[in-house]
Amino acid sequence: MQLNTNKARKISAAAPHAARLEDLNARIIACEQCPRLRSYCAEVARVRRRAYLDQEYWGRPVPSFGDAAARMLLVGLAPGAHGSNRTGRPFTGDGSGNFLYPTLYDTGFASQPVATGRDDGMQLHGMRINSVVRCAPPGNKPLPGEIAACSHFVDEEIAMLPQLRVIVCLGKIAFDGVAAHLVRTARIKGRAGWKFAHGAEFRVPTAAGQPELAVLASYHPSLQNTNTGRLTKAMFLKIFQRARELADMA
Repeated sequence: MQLNTNKARKISAAAPHAARLEDLNARIIACEQCPRLRSYCAEVARVRRRAYLDQEYWGRPVPSFGDAAARMLLVGLAPGAHGSNRTGRPFTGDGSGNFLYPTLYDTGFASQPVATGRDDGMQLHGMRINSVVRCAPPGNKPLPGEIAACSHFVDEEIAMLPQLRVIVCLGKIAFDGVAAHLVRTARIKGRAGWKFAHGAEFRVPTAAGQPELAVLASYHPSLQNTNTGRLTKAMFLKIFQRARELADMA
């Protein structure tokens, strides 16, 4: 009975934040701020890759995915042209997701190891996934102005996660985006000492009404990194094991 009561309290506490996060996702999906990115995503969705000719591409900005009561936030670079831009869910439908989700499953963050689409039943436990850019960029290289245009979505979402304890950044652009957020919101005074490296760990001082926050950096699970051995399964697993510890979810 006590377990059920605690679960009910958690659901009740997360409910207002869940509604706000749903509203944020709706605004993300409707965003038209970056003409270059919107044109590219629409064209990719129109032409499609031969392997996916029978599928309808999402072709819009990709919303966040996961638990409204998240204690860990995973931040990526941007949707893949034939991955998230096709499926409409972060890290779903491409090589990066095929490397990521089994690790999330092994560390207890994901309900299943395979992610194929928005209707595959995947659930995340205690974590949420977003990215610093919400539209697939040509060549996986967003322009500085496009990163800046999406930055308010990062600020809003983090503010809506009161239980957040750790942010995991996949790749340098995601790391730089999170560091910029912390400067914008006065959580840190500047970037001194904040240098990207796989496994690097940083602590953000407590602020009024905000808990201490940890930031972890990891190489991005792109095929370029995983196929060359720059990022191995063991290296990636350690990142999320550490994230559970820092989020006090061990």
